[in-house]
Amino acid sequence: MNHTLTASRRHSAEAILARASKRPSAVTSQVAERLAFLGAFLRKPQVVGAITPSSRALALAMVEGMELKRAKLVIELGPGTGAFTKVILERLGRQTEFVALELDKVSAKRLRQQFPGVAFHHDSAENLHHYVARSRSKRADIVISGLPWTILPRPVHDRIFREIIDSLAPDGCFATFAYLHGCCLPSAGRFRNLLKEHFQQVERSRVVWRNIPPAFVYRCSRPIPNKPLAG
Repeated sequence: MNHTLTASRRHSAEAILARASKRPSAVTSQVAERLAFLGAFLRKPQVVGAITPSSRALALAMVEGMELKRAKLVIELGPGTGAFTKVILERLGRQTEFVALELDKVSAKRLRQQFPGVAFHHDSAENLHHYVARSRSKRADIVISGLPWTILPRPVHDRIFREIIDSLAPDGCFATFAYLHGCCLPSAGRFRNLLKEHFQQVERSRVVWRNIPPAFVYRCSRPIPNKPLAG
């Protein structure tokens, strides 16, 4: 394969997406969101697990049962285009502190424009502890993740997972999602086992068929600290 040609096509596609997303009169907000998400996929396919953003139906499933209004500190990892962020912000209490970490620089900038005044940081979830340490409560009550766990390199995967466990309050909650078609992957099985080993309670939601691709949510509570991650 001609790698120079491939790179050229990718950059051309990114330029088209960037121009299109800046013309709100030419495209609807929903299409603009999809273009932005596709642009992030083209820039970093190794850390963006899909080519379309999550649906509102999946976002609602992610926050179901979460006491966002009573939480002192809520963390979002990998907000992407803000599909989950919007639903989270609608439910936060007035005194709730909210922090989001986004690895893609362009996405982080767009999120700051979309949600003025919200703390979006262009950083890896591997550095979660820095932001938790700066918070008022020093522990996260809720962590909501949009990260593509099954395609993350294992060292990165494990560092982020450890950061989440160590950052949560004793009665803290963690929510993440998985695509139905990826359930049989070895990496998906290992992640599922990690959840069961490091949280006292793990629940799986019904399949959200109105998401593309269909997905389900893991809701985990009461982390088990100081337990080594199994190989």
